[in-house]
Amino acid sequence: MRIAFGNKFGYFSLLLINCLLLSSSEAQRTVGARGVLRRNYTGKKPVVIQHRSQDAVNYYEHENGAKIIKSSHFELDYTLGRKITFFCMAQGNPRPTITWFKDGAELYQHRFFQVHESHIDADIIKSKMEIDPTTQMDAGYYECQADNIYAIDRRGFRTDYVMINF
Repeated sequence: MRIAFGNKFGYFSLLLINCLLLSSSEAQRTVGARGVLRRNYTGKKPVVIQHRSQDAVNYYEHENGAKIIKSSHFELDYTLGRKITFFCMAQGNPRPTITWFKDGAELYQHRFFQVHESHIDADIIKSKMEIDPTTQMDAGYYECQADNIYAIDRRGFRTDYVMINF
């Protein structure tokens, strides 16, 4: 197929339309970590940051770095007024610390939100976060972050409430 345009603007428009069509079809499916094919529901491509230096590679892949070895399931629906619980178990040398976040903000212990930690081994820590009783405001995206002097690892959990009609 050959299309002739009389000016540079027409040629530029054709290139722009072609790029937009190509990027919209590519944006629907992306390959995530570990080669898993994921659907991108926002229509935007995820930003992938490559290791820029050997120092960065050493930091993120350090053998003694904090790594989350067990955690709760990714998604949880809860009944209003009931308890929700998430857990993270992390390993590293020195033993990592675990911090909890909700929608990007650090959570602090209060009357309805409690964190219980236990040291499983010299290099393993287990942290359990509980909210009891739950409200509509507890729906959101929670993360546990394990970190030590060598690395940081995070896991995320999405929650939403369900209404039960009797």
